Amino acid sequence: MGYMIVAEHSSTLLHLKRSPGIRSWSLLVGIASVGLAAAYYSSDSIPWKLFYVAGCLFVAMQNMDEWEEAVFDKTNNLIELKTFSLYALVLTLWKKGQEKVVLDLTQLCDISVQEEKVRYLGKGYLLMLRLAAGFSYPLTQSATLGERNDVEAMAALLKRFLGLEELQQSRQQEEEAEYEEEEEEEEDSLDNSSDSDGEADKL
Repeated sequence: MGYMIVAEHSSTLLHLKRSPGIRSWSLLVGIASVGLAAAYYSSDSIPWKLFYVAGCLFVAMQNMDEWEEAVFDKTNNLIELKTFSLYALVLTLWKKGQEKVVLDLTQLCDISVQEEKVRYLGKGYLLMLRLAAGFSYPLTQSATLGERNDVEAMAALLKRFLGLEELQQSRQQEEEAEYEEEEEEEEDSLDNSSDSDGEADKL
């Protein structure tokens, strides 16, 4: 499964989506099958059999990835990150299963790939949104297993869409120009001090 798919892409809007992958559905089917088998072959009463099935389904949903969306809106200068969890939906009896985070697009200064350890499965990769305020926020709540090529490709797409590379280059040029100006001022001050010392010696 890729990191995220592009649902909509225009000059002012980029809409990304992510759904549970094969691993999540395989876990759901596998754990649910254990519950069904335990209920089928058990000689316990019907309430106990229902408990076996419900318990395994509950564990399976807990280990599923979430449905996630990310919307980058240049018109309103907003980043909307939405997360839908089947586990939270069932746990709260269909009262709460979706979370939404809104960030200021103008504060976004960089996007980077971060490596993360996935329990029992090895390394995973996700994108981090780095804001000017000094903190970072993950683009998705779960990492993608395997190669980091898909994640790097998504980072490149976001940087092109938001013009972050040009912004970083202009900031770097401004910093270099400021550094050169400071060096010139230091050299001028040194020259002036040496001239004043020379005049004092003549006197």
